[in-house]
Amino acid sequence: MTAPIAIQLYSLRDIWSGGRFADVIHQVADMGFLGVETFGGVPTTEAVPLFRDLRLEVVAAHSDLPLGENRNAVLDTMAALNCKRVVCPWMPPEEFHSRDSIKRVCDKLNEADAVCRDNGLTLLYHNHWFEPQPVEGKPAYQIMQEYLNPTVLFEIDTYWVKVGGLDPAAVVRELGSRAPLLHIKDGPGDRNEAMVAVGEGYMDWSSLFTAAEGTMEWAIVELDRCDTDMLQAVRQSYTYLTGKGFARGR
Repeated sequence: MTAPIAIQLYSLRDIWSGGRFADVIHQVADMGFLGVETFGGVPTTEAVPLFRDLRLEVVAAHSDLPLGENRNAVLDTMAALNCKRVVCPWMPPEEFHSRDSIKRVCDKLNEADAVCRDNGLTLLYHNHWFEPQPVEGKPAYQIMQEYLNPTVLFEIDTYWVKVGGLDPAAVVRELGSRAPLLHIKDGPGDRNEAMVAVGEGYMDWSSLFTAAEGTMEWAIVELDRCDTDMLQAVRQSYTYLTGKGFARGR
């Protein structure tokens, strides 16, 4: 069955400034999105009733790791959102310069994974352009798999995989069910340039979604920045993905 479509709300962060959060979320629902992915800038208290009333599932939350002084705040936010997937959105690129440094990253993720599992949550890791790149002769994300608990899953950002020099379809096929969430973005292939609506850049979506059949649970649109109107780019992305049958909307 075709996977449902969600939006990473980070894409829309600049639009709801000045008290427009509810208006933006209503527009997301009206477009036909079935889910949302939150991040630290989402006003949880305002968002929770909105998501419920608009029947928007909170697919995952980009979050601090539930460790140290952040532990209770992260767990409380996840409970308020009724969300079961915690996504680590970023580890600094300088942490991926050697096998030893990657192991240290994985040790921290494994520690957070234990807290997540103890509280009925799943931890995922979201890549950028540097995890697909070679470290001591092997892509960093493959080294991560050697050290991570098997319960730590991946949210594969397909565009960043491509920018990082690998074939996203091959990576998605390789990871299989360990990558249930896919970030869908498009652009010119240069990490320093703005993204474009999905379908207007250089990504090969046909091969990607063929590779993801049977393992992708959600297709999540995320456009970090656009030179055009962001709401329009998000709407075009939704229309392209659902119109091509790559994802399922409302």
